[in-house]
Amino acid sequence: MAYDFARIEEKWQRFWEEEGVFQVESGGDRPKFYCLEMFPYPSGALHMGHLRNYSIGDLVARFLWMKGFNVLHPMGFDAFGLPAENAAIKYGVHPNDWTLRNIDQMTNQLKHMGCSYDWRRLVATCKPDYYRWTQWLFLQLYKAGLAYRRQAPVNWCDSCGTVLANEQVIDGGHCWRCATAVKKKNLTQWFLKITDYAQELLDSLDDLPGWPERVRIMQRNWIGRSEGVRLSFDLDGTEEKIETFTTRIDTIFGVTFVALAAEHPLVEKLLELASPDQARAIGDFVDVVRHQDAIERTAVGGEKEGLFTGFFAVSPVDGRKVPIYIANYILMDYGTGAIMGVPAHDERDFEFARKYDIEIIPVIRPADGPVPEAKTMDVAFSEDGIQCNSGEFDGLPTAEALPRMARWFEERGWGKREVNFRLRDWLLSRQRYWGAPIPIVYCDDCGMVPVPEEELPLELPLDLKVDEETRNPLTKSDSWRKTTCPRCGKPALRETDTMDTFICSSWYFLRFASPFTDEAPFLKEDSDYWMAVDQYIGGIEHAVLHLMYARFFTKALADLGFLTVREPFTNLLTQGMVIKDGAKMSKSLGNVVDPKEIIEKYGADTARLFILFASPPEKDLDWSEQGVEGSHRFLRRVWRLVEENLDGLTGTALEPVPMESLEKKERRDLKRKIHETIQSVTHDIEVERQFNTALARLMELANALSAFSCADDLDWRLFREGVEVLLLCLSPFTPHLCEELWQKVGHSQCLARAAWPEVDPSALVVDRVTVVFQENGKLRERFDLPAGLSREELQERVLADEKVRARLEGKNVVKVIAVPDKLVNVVVKG
Repeated sequence: MAYDFARIEEKWQRFWEEEGVFQVESGGDRPKFYCLEMFPYPSGALHMGHLRNYSIGDLVARFLWMKGFNVLHPMGFDAFGLPAENAAIKYGVHPNDWTLRNIDQMTNQLKHMGCSYDWRRLVATCKPDYYRWTQWLFLQLYKAGLAYRRQAPVNWCDSCGTVLANEQVIDGGHCWRCATAVKKKNLTQWFLKITDYAQELLDSLDDLPGWPERVRIMQRNWIGRSEGVRLSFDLDGTEEKIETFTTRIDTIFGVTFVALAAEHPLVEKLLELASPDQARAIGDFVDVVRHQDAIERTAVGGEKEGLFTGFFAVSPVDGRKVPIYIANYILMDYGTGAIMGVPAHDERDFEFARKYDIEIIPVIRPADGPVPEAKTMDVAFSEDGIQCNSGEFDGLPTAEALPRMARWFEERGWGKREVNFRLRDWLLSRQRYWGAPIPIVYCDDCGMVPVPEEELPLELPLDLKVDEETRNPLTKSDSWRKTTCPRCGKPALRETDTMDTFICSSWYFLRFASPFTDEAPFLKEDSDYWMAVDQYIGGIEHAVLHLMYARFFTKALADLGFLTVREPFTNLLTQGMVIKDGAKMSKSLGNVVDPKEIIEKYGADTARLFILFASPPEKDLDWSEQGVEGSHRFLRRVWRLVEENLDGLTGTALEPVPMESLEKKERRDLKRKIHETIQSVTHDIEVERQFNTALARLMELANALSAFSCADDLDWRLFREGVEVLLLCLSPFTPHLCEELWQKVGHSQCLARAAWPEVDPSALVVDRVTVVFQENGKLRERFDLPAGLSREELQERVLADEKVRARLEGKNVVKVIAVPDKLVNVVVKG
């Protein structure tokens, strides 16, 4: 019978679903394991990146079922977001209809892959029974003071028509979705206080040894902890103070100017104090800077522009008056919005000072060189060195000067040591329709009022039309906007912004633990049992955005008493991209391969096998049609190996043959190969996560079985043991084929519920070994000898060999070193 993959795969997919093979409940005697792949956006079709991600996760889940774990392996859809709105505009379909249709289509595609999900637990974040709890969680954060609203300059994408979080501005100032240049815009927005957790988010990265170091470094850099001193300069002639923060207090004697962001509140004060001409110049310059792109303003090598305000700041250390500038490279939303300019030791300050002819005072010299000449410096000296021109601190190395000068500053009341972070609060508001509504109303009498929890979900109206002109129809819908205040009953207005979709994915892994309850987002007894996720799998592109937000959410919910764990994901695997013709698969490049076509032509098992064999999971995978064909040929070989030997396989006893019952070398070699394969494949999957090498070992076992000739019942028993081990170990990779062949060799139990094979230690003992003879450490001879010889026996047999005796004749043997089963090394003179 030929290998009919289409019939076999449909048969077993139907069986697994009808029998509920992968349905799981909390509790029981088995240890738990929570395996989760990052859930997809329902774009309508799986791509090869999806196929790789879910093949890896399914392999891990199936392996652990067989290893005796109680495995939670769920799937859902991150279903809110901008693509649905764009599709609505392009195709004239409602985002809800487009999204739900795509969810159905992609669910079927995942089932055709043979994924071992508990489909009862499916969640879609756009459904009211899910976002009811997203809204509820928002209100808990609001009550705890972790959600707040304020006006702020925000990142704005004209193309998307919405605000972006800092983490969503990439590639030098472009939108993460559409690559449009991002602008700054002042809006009143909702934020989550992720900065309250900055230190813990940083510190607890050390508690995640199962995460790739690359991801931990990316998160550390984004959090951006810096230690320094917060200090103030007096605005000369007034009571006003200008607050700054510096990590280099050792450069304080080199300050020659102070620079303000155009958005700094003190600018308004300067406008009041300035003469009419000064005020006009300041106002014109501020208008120009505020219209510049924030990324452009701060870019390395970007043009530094400034304006002297006519005012001076007073240095706290020596009373020197230094000019105050407004500069385009200073931003209000980073630090204090004001900097102390030290051109001798900061490159941006140096460029600014050279352009505007500002004094340069070196206060640090190279450890092995003289004090830099201000007039001849062509770059700032920003490295550590030795203090100079710094009063009592002259001669101190930087490492010693920094803490001493910080203490000195504090003791005199000029400043305070402080820790700052690059991380900013999470901007939650989006000026879009297709998202979870923010459950807040605005009342003239009561102010901001939360929607009562018993009235959740605050449902998104589905009778509104999204078009190019009305990106967010909620703002135009009186039936939506106009409501009554839950507190006083008077007329009120609903919030028309919706939530950033990343809030939906910041807790979905908790809903999977309790998808059936309508009493809470999740039950604590379920989250206590299942959390944390033991193995999380997804792309490196989520290293900062999703993973940071999910960690914050978990910590905040733990502090509110809803969770016990403080980290959501114990182990993280970030798979590489799938590339073709040297580039990432992309419709624009015309190099996309549709997984559906591969599955229809070769079967899901072939697609899975190629994806898992072609590259280690963390590396990029080069797509190869020849590789796919080679994977299919291997599966046909496995099919024939069983099909052509069915009579012998089904006509022999099921019990394995003990190693001690095997005398012939061929039999002992095959027995050893079988158990070496179990040992190596188990290690490759369980410890190394190197699935490609595991498959290589299974291919070697298949070759050994194909070369083995069965002459009697003992041979058939040994052959059957090898075939069953091959099917058991191959089944997490290619489950449909292995289930079918498992049934053919006489098993009534579903292979997915069979136990993973155990290694017989006695079968690993080798009969003979290769021992090398060395003379003064140099290889001279090799010997095939019985394994297990003692040191004395090994030395005696090697030194008795005629070739060895000839090499040593006439030489003075100083020392003989014998290592059993390895080598004999003779140290000689002469």
